[in-house]
Amino acid sequence: MVCRMLPGDLPAAVFIVQHIAASAKSMLAELLDGPLPALVPTEGDPIVPGRIYVAAPDRHLLLRENRILMRRGPHENRTRPSADALFRSAAVAYGPRVIGVVLTGMLDDGTEGLIAIKAAGGLSVVQDPADAEWPSMPRAAIARDDVDHSVPLIELGRLLGRLSRDPPGPSRPISELLVREDQAAAEETPAAGAAAVPGTASDLACPDCGGVLNRMPSEGSIRFRCQIGHAFTPEGLAAAQADELERALVLAARTHRDRIRLFTQLKADAEGRNSRLSAERWGNALLEAKAMVEVLNRALAGLRKPAVDRD
Repeated sequence: MVCRMLPGDLPAAVFIVQHIAASAKSMLAELLDGPLPALVPTEGDPIVPGRIYVAAPDRHLLLRENRILMRRGPHENRTRPSADALFRSAAVAYGPRVIGVVLTGMLDDGTEGLIAIKAAGGLSVVQDPADAEWPSMPRAAIARDDVDHSVPLIELGRLLGRLSRDPPGPSRPISELLVREDQAAAEETPAAGAAAVPGTASDLACPDCGGVLNRMPSEGSIRFRCQIGHAFTPEGLAAAQADELERALVLAARTHRDRIRLFTQLKADAEGRNSRLSAERWGNALLEAKAMVEVLNRALAGLRKPAVDRD
C-alpha cells in the first residue's frame, strides 16, 4: 500500500528489506511493482531515483555511492538480509540524505539502523504502533530513538513524498564503529580476529557459531557481535537463545519418548522370562523417563508462552 501511494516522480530510490528464510522465494518485487518499478537488484547495479529495490533472500542489501551491493555477510539477529545492515550502509554512504522507515514487525530489528541514520544526520520514520499488526519493531524504535515521524500506514506515502523533496540537513562525522560494522556486513574486513571485533569480550556465547560475543557500545542499550561477525540486539539475542533452548528440549523430549518405548519392551521381555529384578529395574527406568517427558513438556510450554507486549 505504501509503495502505491508514493508519487510517480519520487526524486529518491526506495530500498526494502523483508526478513525471510534463505530458502524462500520472495514475490515482494512483483507485488510492489506499480507506479514505481520494483525489482530485485544484482551486485553492482547503479542506484536510479524513482525505483524500488527489494532485497533478495540470503543477501544483505547494502549501499555504496551510486551502486548497490548484494553480499552474504554475517547474519544480524539471525537474519540475512538485515534491515539494520541496510540502514547502516545507507547512513555511511549518504548521511543526511537518508530517510529510514520501520514498519510492523517482531522484536527490535531496525532500531539500531535508525539510530545510525540519525547519527549521520538523516531522518527516522516509523509506523504508528497502534496502526501496526505487529507493533514491536516500531515501538522499540520509538523507545530507543528520537523518531522524527510516527504515522499510520495510510499517511506514510504522502509523508515520504514530501520529505524526499525537502533539502537534507548538514552532514555529520561518521563514526569508525559504524564504518567497521558496515564493512563487516559487506565482507570487506580483514580475516576475523579478536582485534578486528569492536567492543569488549562478554561471558556469552554466540547462538550462531558458539564463539565469544563482544559487548558493543550502543546508544541507550547494548549490542553484541562475535568474531565471525554475527550481531544481536538484546531482544534478538534473547530470542535466539530461546530458539536454542526449544530445540534442545524438543530433542530431549523425543529421546525420552524413545526410552519409554525401549523400557516398556525390556520390562515386558523381563516379565515374560519371569526375571523379577530385571522387570523391576526397567519398570523404574520407565517411570523416570515418563516423569522426564512431563517435566520437559512443561518447560516447552513455558518457553513457547507468548511474552506480554507492554507499552
